[in-house]
Amino acid sequence: MKKMSTVLIVDDVPENLRVLSDVIASEECQVMVANSGERALELLERNKPSLVLLDVMMGGIDGFETCRQIRANPMLVDLPVIFVTALVDDITKGFAAGGNDYITKPIRVDEVRTRVEHQLERFYLLQQLKELNNTLEERVRERTHDLNAVNRSLQKEVSERRYMQDRLNYLAQHDFVTKLYNRDALEEHVTHLISGVQHKSNVSVPYFLLIDINEFRLINDACGCVAGDSLLFQVAQIINHVADPKKYYCARLTGDKFAIAVGRSSAQDIEAFFEQLNTEIENFVFSWDGRNFTTSITQIAIPITLDMVTFDQVIMIADEVSYASKQSGSHQRVVVDESELALDERRSNLNWGLTIIDGLEKNLFEVHFQQVFSLDDDNDDKKKRIEILVRLRDDKTGTLIYPNDFIRSAERFGIVSKIDRWVIQHTMMQLSERPELWNSIDQVALNVSALSVREPNFAPFILENLQKYQLDGSKFCFEITETEALNNFTETRYFMSLLHESGCTIALDDFGTGFSSFSYLTDLPFDVIKIDGEFVRDMHVNSIHHGMVDSIVKLAKLLNKPVVAEFIEHQEIVVALRELGVEWGQGYHFHRPEKL
Repeated sequence: MKKMSTVLIVDDVPENLRVLSDVIASEECQVMVANSGERALELLERNKPSLVLLDVMMGGIDGFETCRQIRANPMLVDLPVIFVTALVDDITKGFAAGGNDYITKPIRVDEVRTRVEHQLERFYLLQQLKELNNTLEERVRERTHDLNAVNRSLQKEVSERRYMQDRLNYLAQHDFVTKLYNRDALEEHVTHLISGVQHKSNVSVPYFLLIDINEFRLINDACGCVAGDSLLFQVAQIINHVADPKKYYCARLTGDKFAIAVGRSSAQDIEAFFEQLNTEIENFVFSWDGRNFTTSITQIAIPITLDMVTFDQVIMIADEVSYASKQSGSHQRVVVDESELALDERRSNLNWGLTIIDGLEKNLFEVHFQQVFSLDDDNDDKKKRIEILVRLRDDKTGTLIYPNDFIRSAERFGIVSKIDRWVIQHTMMQLSERPELWNSIDQVALNVSALSVREPNFAPFILENLQKYQLDGSKFCFEITETEALNNFTETRYFMSLLHESGCTIALDDFGTGFSSFSYLTDLPFDVIKIDGEFVRDMHVNSIHHGMVDSIVKLAKLLNKPVVAEFIEHQEIVVALRELGVEWGQGYHFHRPEKL
């Protein structure tokens, strides 16, 4: 850093502001803070910081919109913006909004310092370059009377400007950890290759290679992020050593993933490259703090074909091939042609992934509900309980697509939390716009996925929407699958605790699938038990399932928790559940789902 810098930190979570402020202050930088995007834009009207650290998820306008408004101001067009996010999927959207870099949550001090120093260096070089450009022409006019002196001076200044321009270009195109090309540069290069395929200007089919380090997470978690960065740098050096720079365009994609774009090659050449790279990696030993680690890599290659029209689509297909290869026990694969991609079962997963993304962008998802009924004949409460269900409208046929068809792919590609957020926001928005419906409802149940519960900013997102739409949190019950709750105990407990503070209740959904883990239940602050429908749907004819339901109800009584049974399709099941003491039920016998 060339001089005292001012950094604006924008986040609506006080703890995040405190942590980032401490880190930035330790770098001898002045700190300004804003707790919303609106406040940040007000501060930028009066102050000119050198850098903005911008949280993605905030009340009011989010980080993406804040960044777009910053870029719309001609005075702030060069101001570097680093997004702070817990979601890898937000990275591409952040760059599209005008961001320069990103920091992942949970916050790592070394990562923050490195990325901040990187962007500040780039910012000051750019400012110096502008100053030189502004003064250069004036100096030429002033010194024309002494050409020899002017020429010597100009030569120096032109050299300085060329150095700064070259340095700026390098910083804009390269990853600071590995020194390979970064994602932006890779996207530009791959887009050019895609264009060549579309216009049939390529003599041979270009290939896209994806490489990731199988042991990276173990080493990074065990030894720290500095060790992880060192591992990435050393593996990048090996890739650079093996790859011919005239043919292979090597980049760091994200995390431990490397990507290589090959304009001219054959499947045989790529297989030979993979074998050579694999040999180098097998002979490589990573040493850190007295420990030695052997490493291995997963490497796949796919042809860039006519049906691939965007960089993101190429990435998604390559990632799916990599995932399928790992699942089959193979860590190396070269896909030869388009037919091999099309015939693969994973193509269905990919199509669903793209369908989900389109559905979110085009607002094709719909909020439906099913009513939950009291099984107590003496209960004359006229208010109703409902469970919110999500449906996806087919853009071509207009028919409804049910979650069983797309949720697995949404989980596979890590976009299920986007669906959760869409459902929660649109449910609350519709209820706030229909007070007569809101006042007639006693409880609204919403399902949340395990991936959403693990996100540190997901519970705050729910609380922000409760406040935004002025809804009573005590009317909401969030359902978490029992197995996932027990597999992610710490995150689930934190999620439950935050929602309890606003009066929300928590239900353990599909209860019974984790039957052997009852000992953990006394440590989880849940409020309702919802029995897995697979046990309920045939309990009137299946004695084993009847016994499972009976055991769950008895446990619930000991824990003093109410029980909900789903998948009730016959009156005989209602009778059996009443005899066991189940309080609530839902299913087609009572109510078929309908649009909210």
